[in-house]
Amino acid sequence: MSITELAEKVGGTIVVDKPGAAIRFAYASDLLSDVMGHCGEESVLVTIQNHLNTIAVCTLDGIEAIVICHDRPVPDDMKAAAEREEVAIVTTSLSQFEASVALASLPPSRK
Repeated sequence: MSITELAEKVGGTIVVDKPGAAIRFAYASDLLSDVMGHCGEESVLVTIQNHLNTIAVCTLDGIEAIVICHDRPVPDDMKAAAEREEVAIVTTSLSQFEASVALASLPPSRK
């Protein structure tokens, strides 16, 4: 799934794009230590965590994209880090549950 397809599925807006991304898995969590333990490469993270540490976790795990729910704003430092580290960010008005249901065609990420 591309970033454009991801944004369409969750009715979201692309804040940071990653052309050529191939998302094959999905994982929903707000606990970053849980994400580090269970989310993996070629994944999208569905979360409300809108801060710099979320990008750091994505770079450790090879996570392709983040869907930030409830229309939470993306701070400038998070956006800059995502651009630098090539992690896509999509925002949506959906809750985490609703976004996860919209992405249910993707299998859960497994490390």
